[in-house]
Amino acid sequence: MADDSVRAGASAQQQDGGASNEKTVSSNGEVAAGNQTLSKRQRKKLLKQQKWEEERELRKQKRKERKQQRRLQRQNHGEEEGGARKRPRREVTPSSLRLVVDCSFDNLMLMKDVRKLHKQIQRCYAENRRAAHPVQFYLTSLGGQLKQSMDEKDKGWVNWKDINIKTEHYSEVVAIEDLVYLTSDSPNVLEELDQKKAYIIGGLVDHNHHKGITFERAKELGIDHAQLPLSSFVKMNSRKVLAVNHVFEIILAYLEKGSWQDAFFTVLPQRKGAVAVDKDGATAPEKEEEDSDSDSDLDTPEQTEHNLTLSPNGQLQKSPNV
Repeated sequence: MADDSVRAGASAQQQDGGASNEKTVSSNGEVAAGNQTLSKRQRKKLLKQQKWEEERELRKQKRKERKQQRRLQRQNHGEEEGGARKRPRREVTPSSLRLVVDCSFDNLMLMKDVRKLHKQIQRCYAENRRAAHPVQFYLTSLGGQLKQSMDEKDKGWVNWKDINIKTEHYSEVVAIEDLVYLTSDSPNVLEELDQKKAYIIGGLVDHNHHKGITFERAKELGIDHAQLPLSSFVKMNSRKVLAVNHVFEIILAYLEKGSWQDAFFTVLPQRKGAVAVDKDGATAPEKEEEDSDSDSDLDTPEQTEHNLTLSPNGQLQKSPNV
């Protein structure tokens, strides 16, 4: 009986010791690393973690040294260049020419098309802000579905700068004699831009459902109308109806380059099948651009340098996706 008691006591001590060892393993990584209950892989992982923690301060110091080294290199490079900036600010000379996007067609569009118009207006605003000769930009008759889309998708529009946003019709904002409606149905061809005029672009994404409506509106109001001189410089496979942002950008490009042909081929997408027309009336192929959808130009790869987004305070900033 005595022997049995001794054996029972020894067994209890061994069990207590085992429990103690298990507790040490779970609470102390270093001791656990030497315990036989841990696998080789576990011990290796613990040692690696311990080494990582020990070298934390060393890594931090190395990062600081590299950052300081880069700062010194930039300073030295600036001194070698005579203090000149790497990206000199582009000289901007504002134009007195007015461009008006007529948003009075809201009730003729589905919401999906209104959202496309919204994107095109965003593009117009962004391009005008970075243009060499920014125009006096007007949005008129703003309301309805378009305003709803802007409020939902782009709350920062209320802080846009250098733009005149009106709920009134353009005829109430600009003198009738100064207005010229840009419409591809007009028989008049625009040869030059008059800086004293206000050129109207119809804010309509209709997919050919309302052909000739902007021309009819111009005639009803008795205002001047004209089409861009597209046929004189470009032969196209499709109808000569361009997206709002394309017309806007062509005018900005013309103000900068002084050439309609250069302006057209800077802006027109490949899907329009545009080729240059030479002096003899023949066509010559132009360098192809990557195809794009006019309603998603803000996101196309070929527009990387133009990829700008609007922050909530209305400032332009580079998109994080580029």
